[in-house]
This record gives sequence, structure tokens and C-alpha cells, in this order.
Amino acid sequence: VSGTYHSIYQCGSAMQALNYHILNDIVWFKPNASPNLACRCFTASHETLIWARKDKKGKHTFNYKSIKNDEWPEDLLKVPQKQMRSLWSVVKVGTPKASEKVHGKHPTQKPIELLRRIVLASTNEGDLIIDPFAGSSTTGIAACVNNRKFIGIDLNKEYLDLSIKRYKDIVKES
Repeated sequence: VSGTYHSIYQCGSAMQALNYHILNDIVWFKPNASPNLACRCFTASHETLIWARKDKKGKHTFNYKSIKNDEWPEDLLKVPQKQMRSLWSVVKVGTPKASEKVHGKHPTQKPIELLRRIVLASTNEGDLIIDPFAGSSTTGIAACVNNRKFIGIDLNKEYLDLSIKRYKDIVKES
């Protein structure tokens, strides 16, 4: 689950009320965040990701070795061959690239590189990823290009149509 301070704490509280076990909170630093136009508080330059599993005794996937040993040149805080920390400075990624928005954009669209990292860290090839708030399906795109299965759900037909166009681009490229 990802979100800003507007919603992430309510999400975490709801998850705990449903007996989810929180494994980590991850802070994604956004170097090119939107400015605070009111100038009455700090500029929100990060989002929080909550990584959880259904119950405390359950099992989860964490691809420790590959996350530790793979190259992550877009993250200025990731020290090669050292554990990945819960603060991600995906400076070279920032907000979604123009190429990720050629068919339109979603107001909370994430960069593909951020979702690629999440998918590679927490799933194996062939796994099924379900995103109940798919939006423009960046999670699905990351799943597809990394050999995972994906089911995306969204109430907004405009974003589902955008997702289909993005998937068609991937099919053309392969």
C-alpha cells in the first residue's frame, strides 16, 4: 500500500485492525515533488509504502539476495552489495517519465522503476499480483515485463482504457 500523509496512516490502522502484520514501512523520497502552494507547511517530498502480510505467522516472499546484490543505479542511497534500506532515494526516477504518460496519466501514477523494485523484491516469476486500485496499471506493467501474472481492478473506465493502451504498447515491444 502506498500513499501520502493524507491517507497512509488510516490505511495502516485499517490493515492492523484487519490483523495484517506490517513487515516494513518504506519511505520513497521524491526529489521533484510538487511545491506546497499555500506556503503554510513543509513540501511533501515523500510517500510511504506499507509492506504487510495477512497474518503474523504467514509466509511472504523477500528476494533478499537479488535486492542486495543487483545494481540499483537510480538510488543514490543503495550501497552496492549491502542490504537495501527502507529509505529509497530513487532520484534518477522521480515522477513518471513522459514515455509512461503518452496515452494519458493518473493523478497518483507511480514511476515504473519504483514498481519494478517492489515487484522484484516481493514476488517470484510466475506469481500473481492483484492490484484492487490499478489506476493506469503501473503495477501491472511492472508485473508483465518481469514475468508475473497480474489482475488489476479499477472503478474508473477512463483509467482502465488507459491501462489497455499501455499494455498494447508492451505487446508491440515484445
